[in-house]
Amino acid sequence: MKIVVIGGTGLIGTQLCNNLRERGHEVLAASPNTGVNSVTGEGLREALEGADVVVDVANSPSFEDAAALEFFEKSGRNIFAAEKAAGVRHHVALSVVGTERMLESGYFRAKMAQEKLIEEAGVPYSILRATQFFEFIGAIAHSGAEGDTVRLTTAALQPIASADVAAALAKIAEGSPTNQITEVAGPDREPLVSFVRTFLEFNGDRREVIADDQATYFGARIDDQSLTPGADPILGAIHFDNWLKSGAAKR
Repeated sequence: MKIVVIGGTGLIGTQLCNNLRERGHEVLAASPNTGVNSVTGEGLREALEGADVVVDVANSPSFEDAAALEFFEKSGRNIFAAEKAAGVRHHVALSVVGTERMLESGYFRAKMAQEKLIEEAGVPYSILRATQFFEFIGAIAHSGAEGDTVRLTTAALQPIASADVAAALAKIAEGSPTNQITEVAGPDREPLVSFVRTFLEFNGDRREVIADDQATYFGARIDDQSLTPGADPILGAIHFDNWLKSGAAKR
């Protein structure tokens, strides 16, 4: 199959493209770096010519409310117009576990708008919602930093290695459209503050990590259900400790 990966030069996209090529597919990594811009439409129709499947893993370069919404809406509309013109049979999109529970956040409202656009576009689709990536734990730590301390909530988290997300997306791209949302999460579920404490200790960061359930997650209050999957998610194979020991956290 010809599979076009929108956002194909990013963290998830690069791994996904490699996975799909190893499986024998013709893969095009579509991003501004390769002359394809889904927001402006530049190069998009040409990239999708002859495509069987499109996988959208592109993310907004800004987490500001209005900018994120504009990105996902403009990009989505342009992608679907090009897909219909090319006769694409399957649209696969990466979203975030807990999107419908995190609408206090403008970024999550933008992701919800993206999902709604996908569901209404008329192209057969599959949506994969993933939990936070292991690679994002450092940014979570930074969000709670206050001088020599890091203050974060004990709400549960079940993060996942980006490699496991890419593997799940590859399988979905090869399959038939489900017209549904599927979830994928890591194998370890612990308080958010525990993941950050482990991450900082592994990297020799001596800041004190303080558990504070009044602390927000990027401005939003969360509980044990906010960012964790429901029943029977796809589970990644890579445990957080093993990911740290592999050296991935330092790259």
